[in-house]
Amino acid sequence: MAVSSEAAPSLVDSHCHIVFRNFEADLEEVAQRWRQAGVKALVHACVEPAEIPAIRSLADRFPELRYAVGVHPLDTQHWHSDTAAVLETAARADDRVVAIGELGLDLFRATNLDEQLAALGPQLDLAVALDLPVIIHCRDAAEPMLAELRQRQRRGACPRGVMHCWGGTPEEMAGFLELGLYISFSGTVTFAKAEPIHACARLVPADRYLVETDCPFLAPVPRRGKRNEPAYVAEVAARVADLRGETLEQVAQATTANATRLFRLPDQVV
Repeated sequence: MAVSSEAAPSLVDSHCHIVFRNFEADLEEVAQRWRQAGVKALVHACVEPAEIPAIRSLADRFPELRYAVGVHPLDTQHWHSDTAAVLETAARADDRVVAIGELGLDLFRATNLDEQLAALGPQLDLAVALDLPVIIHCRDAAEPMLAELRQRQRRGACPRGVMHCWGGTPEEMAGFLELGLYISFSGTVTFAKAEPIHACARLVPADRYLVETDCPFLAPVPRRGKRNEPAYVAEVAARVADLRGETLEQVAQATTANATRLFRLPDQVV
């Protein structure tokens, strides 16, 4: 989507990973493109604590960037007895930390559910203690994730948050919406065969969804298979708008307001 900065509606890329090496050579050009595409704010995810200093440096470099701290469910080897304390220290030290995550469950690429739950629980506790939202990765694991969050809700310990890179069914989405969570759509919503995701994009309430890139992964059609980048969140938003029978401006306005509310983004960012 080639649009001028004057014409582009304001957008938030609610989940990105520009700390990865494949952005080192041209990150300034990448930033120029996201600004031209109307991306006013980015939320940078974290997969394990060793990333935090580099992500913090990116926030120093790009004032529109906010970030999360956490341990990804496929990185449980980085979860140790002191990891929750490390994450808490990092979150308290920088008010640009707006979430805990990405955390969650992944039974598509791993089967160590007990280990994943052992890392998940303390991170959910930390989010509640710090009054921060969570960024949830959930792949082929809706049932155990819903079970964990529902029992937490019953005892008043379920944090607010977002189901990132949504890939589930409308029925699963309904369960997470009942828990007060937001649903975030990535480049997968542009894939022709992603019919359950298309259905979710049509059905999700206007005040409960976000858009993201999850870059450098999951580039939208027609860039599939190439490096993804924050500017392409405009293409995600355009596809969601098409599915919902709305304008890009309507989707941009809704998702920017939703991301601002969920992550408590400051006015000077968005």
